[in-house]
Amino acid sequence: MMPQVIYLAEAADDVSEARTIYESRSVGLGNRFLDAVHRAVAQIEWNPRLYGEVVEGIRACPTKRFPFVIYYRVESQGLIIIAVRHGRDDPAIWLRRG
Repeated sequence: MMPQVIYLAEAADDVSEARTIYESRSVGLGNRFLDAVHRAVAQIEWNPRLYGEVVEGIRACPTKRFPFVIYYRVESQGLIIIAVRHGRDDPAIWLRRG
């Protein structure tokens, strides 16, 4: 059974904002970004411990073809998506969330 995936509100906002930016650059690019995020989350669901911890209890999964990283925790109730941020963003942006 696949674990439940729970996005923090801030993480959902991260995805929405990035999608909007990509879509403004080129029609359809925002949807390709969403697809990349969904594929990465599916990979996390399949094997939550596949990706290493970047800080205690928080793991990081890169997306394919986009310079974004999905930060998440594995908890008893499921996978908690903390942030979906550009790989060069200051970790202080999302660390206070988790």
